[in-house]
Amino acid sequence: MAEDLFVATRKGLFAVDGAGAQAPRSLGFLGDPVSAFLQDPRDGCLYAALNLGHFGAKLHRSEDGGASWSELPAPAFAPPGVAPDGKGGKAPSVSLIWTLAAGGADQPGRLWAGTLPGALFRSDDRGETWQLVDALWNQPSRSEWFGGGYDDPGIHSICVDPRDSRRLVIGISCGGVWRSEDDGETWTLGGKGLAAAYMPPDRVDDPTIQDPHRLAVCAAAPDTVWCQHHCGIFRSDDGGRTFVQIHDVNPSAFGFAVAVHPADPKTAWFVPAVKDECRVPVDGRFVVTRTRDGGASFEILSRGLPEETAYDLVYRHALEVDGAGETLAMGSTTGALWLGRDGGADWRLLSSHLPPISQVAFRAA
Repeated sequence: MAEDLFVATRKGLFAVDGAGAQAPRSLGFLGDPVSAFLQDPRDGCLYAALNLGHFGAKLHRSEDGGASWSELPAPAFAPPGVAPDGKGGKAPSVSLIWTLAAGGADQPGRLWAGTLPGALFRSDDRGETWQLVDALWNQPSRSEWFGGGYDDPGIHSICVDPRDSRRLVIGISCGGVWRSEDDGETWTLGGKGLAAAYMPPDRVDDPTIQDPHRLAVCAAAPDTVWCQHHCGIFRSDDGGRTFVQIHDVNPSAFGFAVAVHPADPKTAWFVPAVKDECRVPVDGRFVVTRTRDGGASFEILSRGLPEETAYDLVYRHALEVDGAGETLAMGSTTGALWLGRDGGADWRLLSSHLPPISQVAFRAA
C-alpha cells in the first residue's frame, strides 16, 4: 500500500504506510523539529515549518511529494528595530509557526500561517512572500492575551469556511476565538459561552482570555465548530459566535486534540487526559472518546490501545480523520502512531519508535 500518512515530529517529517507493511520513511529535516505541516489540497504541494531555536522559524516547500525541498521566506514582522505599526520601537520576532492552512479553491496561492507570538500571516504566492494581518495584530484586547503553555499567546487553529473563503475562524491560546467575514480585513471576538476556570470568578466568562486548545469544523456544515478547551469541551452551531459546554464527559473533558466528521457535525473525537500539572491519560489508560449525538453522550474507544500504564499525550494537531470520516490517525508525545479503523472503534499501532509527534495528516489524493 502507498504511504498514506504524513507525520511531523520533533526530529523530522515522515511518510508512513497505513497498512503497516513498510517502516516509516524520512521525508527530510531529520533531527529538526517540524512544528507544522500542510499538504495543499489544491495543487498537492507540501509545506513544512521548522522550529530551529536559536536559528529561528523556517519554512520549506516541496513540489514533488517530498523528494526535494526549497526554502521559503518564513513569516516575519517588520525589520529589526521597526515595530509593525511603523511607530518605532523593537519589533517582535516569530518564534514558532504553529499552524499552516490553505485558502479556498477560489484563492490560488493563498496560505495562512498562525504563529507565536499570536500573529496571523497571509501569503498570496504560495509562501514566497508573507504579510502580517494588521487588523488582528492591532486589536486593543491584545494586551489581555497571554501564553497557554508557551510564554506568549499563539494562533494554532485557522478554519477557512468552504462555502465562502473570506470567512475565517481562528483560535488563540490564550486570546479566545476570533472571526472575520472579509478575508481578515476586520475581526470580531466570538467565543461567548466559553469558560476559563483558571481565571478569577469575575473573568471566567471573559472571551478575550479563553484558551481554546483546538478548533475544528465540520466541512459539510462549517457553522458547527467544536472546541477542545483547557477547561472542557464546547460546541458552537453559529460559526464560533457562541458556544455551549458539553458536560458529563468520561473519563475526562480535558485534552488538546479534536477531530470532526467531515459530513456529520454531530460526530467528533477527543483524546482525554488528566488536567493541568499531570497531563497523562486517566488512570494510565489511553483511550479516545467519540460523540455521535452532538455531545449528549460519549463512547470510550480503546480496542487496540494500551489498557494500562500508558502515559501518552496527544497534541493539538496529532489527531486527524480522513475525508470519508471512517479512519483516524493519532500520534503521541512518546512517538507512538496509531491508525483507527471503523471510526476509531479498532486501533492498530503503526510505529512505537518515532520521535515525539506534533502533527499527523492523511495524504490527499
